[in-house]
Parts: sequence; structure tokens; C-alpha cells
Amino acid sequence: MPFSILTPLIVATALFMENLDGTVLATALPAMAVDLREDPVALKLALTSYLLALAVFIPLSGWAADKFGSRKVFRAAILVFTLGSILCGLSTTLLDVVLSRVAQGMGGAMMVPVGRLVILRTAPRAELVRALAWLTIPALVGPLIGAPLGGFIATYFHWRYIFWINVPIGALGVLLTSRYIPDLREEDVGPLDVRGAMLSGLGLSCLVFGPSTVGRGFAPPLVVAGLIIVGAGAIFAYVRHARGAPAPILDLGLLAIPTFRAAIVGGFLFRIGIGAIPFLLPLLLQAGFHLTAFQSGSLTFVAAAGAMAMKTAAQPILRAFSFRRVLIVNALASSAFLVVNAWFTAATPHWIVMAVLLVGGFFRSLEFTALNAIGYAEIDQRAMSRATSFSAVGQQLSQSAGVAIGAAALEIARAAHGGGALLTADFTPAFFVVAAVSAASVFSFWRLAPSAGDELAGRVEVESAA
Repeated sequence: MPFSILTPLIVATALFMENLDGTVLATALPAMAVDLREDPVALKLALTSYLLALAVFIPLSGWAADKFGSRKVFRAAILVFTLGSILCGLSTTLLDVVLSRVAQGMGGAMMVPVGRLVILRTAPRAELVRALAWLTIPALVGPLIGAPLGGFIATYFHWRYIFWINVPIGALGVLLTSRYIPDLREEDVGPLDVRGAMLSGLGLSCLVFGPSTVGRGFAPPLVVAGLIIVGAGAIFAYVRHARGAPAPILDLGLLAIPTFRAAIVGGFLFRIGIGAIPFLLPLLLQAGFHLTAFQSGSLTFVAAAGAMAMKTAAQPILRAFSFRRVLIVNALASSAFLVVNAWFTAATPHWIVMAVLLVGGFFRSLEFTALNAIGYAEIDQRAMSRATSFSAVGQQLSQSAGVAIGAAALEIARAAHGGGALLTADFTPAFFVVAAVSAASVFSFWRLAPSAGDELAGRVEVESAA
């Protein structure tokens, strides 16, 4: 089936629905707690149960797509996510919400890697960067507009509408997927690595759930530490298992490919800093500057405009400067914009804040696009499904690590002045720490060959002509 720009648009719409849902829900948790007569802290289970489902089912996505076909799996993922949304809107108890969110997580875990897999297998090499650029938009726009939208719905309507707005989007996604998404599959797919799935599911769920609770008062420090230790032990056991398994659920052998290794290792470090932004920046604006949730969300929304501007600029930039150079320079620039956030004060004019977020959004989105593309520069078609699953797991862990590191830096800074309420000054070291981690990704990108990804960027023709 020939490649159509509709394919990345359909996938991007599904991913936008997933990214938007989590952020909108986080804003509406207090209203949900009142209506369900539950403690607001207990409602955090609605967020963490989704993360657990992602960690368990993401590794299965590549095998499922190869076995049953990408169209069927992607369509089923949208359907499951939408049905989970309906059940969330109908929930009357905390248990109902948690179980419904688990159902949503099962769908979301398949949507992200399978959607990317469809694009990787259908887009021509010269169109891959442009196609993947669309997938950076949901990751940036969803969380940014989620806060004001969630506050608006919970204030002027009812929290149940947060979940029901997914229904028409999901229905449209199912129809468009049935018509335009190709049903790609592999022949002679081996059996599922059950033992590997169990070890990776246990390890990843503990490593995602544990750090995500840091700084949120959800679990005692000993419980969090225990989860992280159990998760690390399970991952260590999985690594030993994967070395001798004929078809491991997460193929560690892919790390031998230089471009894929740079995208995973360097991308993990870079995304830690970016993953901390949705946690640190709204907290700074609300707890530090005493803005409302709606005011905070309206202020940070401008970063989405920077991301949209990048959508058409990524291909020419990569063509002119190469993947290696863009990844190195852009990682440092993005980290610098993270540091700038540390100097914001309540007296900083809003137009300056918005200008920094606008340009910072451009650089971050450009880095995401370059990372998403370079990781698959040397992956053959049969390994694509395993590569997308591996990449999705790395991204999920990096986001949790970003929140954990940002929260830990805040707690240390607050403890330095005796505890109590958060001060604006407490955020300065946190932004410096996450920026330093993101900047460390440069060491991974530095090892790339100067010509890495030239075919994807369209530089082969340019160099031949020269």
C-alpha cells in the first residue's frame, strides 16, 4: 500500500488522545475525589494504575503487531482505550476508576509503539523524518493544553466529560484506521517469550511506579525504595534470561547497532530533563508564583507553537547540518533553555516567560524528531517491531526518571532550609540538575559517525552532487 500523509496524521491523533487524557485527568483529580468521596491522595491510583499497565503491555506490542497485523492491533488498541474511557466516565468508586484506567493503559501501551511501527514500515526513507515529526506534536501539545482544559471541564461541566470526549475521537480513529492503515505483519512469527514478558513486566512496572510516586506523598520512602530494588532485580534477571532466549520480548542485541544505541542511551538522558518539565514548571508557577492551574496552563501552552513551527523545519535542518551535529548542538541548546527556567521569578514579565518557552519548545521538538528517526536508520524491516517496543519502554522509563530526579532535587533543596512550604529558590537547583542530565546525552551522540542517518536526512544526494 503506498505511503500517505494520512497515516502519520491518524497515528498522531490517537497519540494525542492518549497524551491529553493523562494530563487532563491530573488536573481534575480534586473534583473527582469530592464526587467519589475519596481522599485526593488515593485518587493518584488513577494515574499510577495507567503507568503500570503501560509498563506491562508495551513489551508485548511488537510481537502482537507481527503476529496479528498492525491494522488489527492498532484498531483494537484505540477501541480498548475508548471503551476504558467510557468505563472511567461511568465509574462510581475508586476501584472502578482504577480498573478502567488499567483497561485504558492496555490500549495505550499498544497505540504508541504499533502506531510508530506502521509509519516506519510504510514511509519512504526520504519521507521518514517528516512523517515522524507529526508524532512529536502529541507528546508536546497534549500535556500543555491538558491542564487548562481539565480545569475548565471540571469547573464548568463535570469531570466525567474528561473521559467521554475521547469517545468521538476514538470512533473516528477506528474508522480511519480501518480505511487507511495498512495491515502489515511478519511471516513465521515465533512463540511469545512468556518468561521474558513476566520478568520485564514486573521489573518495568516497579521501576515506573516507584519513581513516579517520589515527591507526591503517595507511598512511604521505604516502600518506594523496595519497589525500585525489586524492579532492578527483575530487570537484572531479565538481562540474564535474554542472553540465552532465542526470541526475547525485548531484544538487547539491538543495542549493538550504533544509531539505535545512541537513540536509546542518549535519548534516555535527554528525555529525563524534558520529562521533569511537566512536573517542575507547573509547580513553580502555581506553588512558587501563586498562579492558578488555569493561568499556569495558559502560560505554558505557547511551547506548543514552537513545536508546530518545527514540524516543517526539521527536514531542512537535518539535511543542512546532519543528524550528529543537530543532536549535539540541539541537546545543549535545549538544556540551556531548561536552565533559563531557573531564573524565572514572580516578577518576570509573562511575555519573557512565553518567549523562552516558545523557542525552547522548538528545540525540544526538533531533538525528539531527530531521535525518533536516527534510532531506526540501521534497523531492518524484520527487527522494526522489536525496536519500537524497546524504544517505547526507554521513553516510558525516562519520563518516570525525570519526575523522580526533579522531585528529589526539590526535596533536597527544601530540606536545606528546614522544610516547610516550597520556595521559588528551591526550583533553581532542580532545573540545573535535570538540565545537566539532559546535556550529558551529548557524550552518546558524539560517538555517532558524521554520516549517520544521511540517507534519512536526504544528505546522500547532496554529497553526491558536491
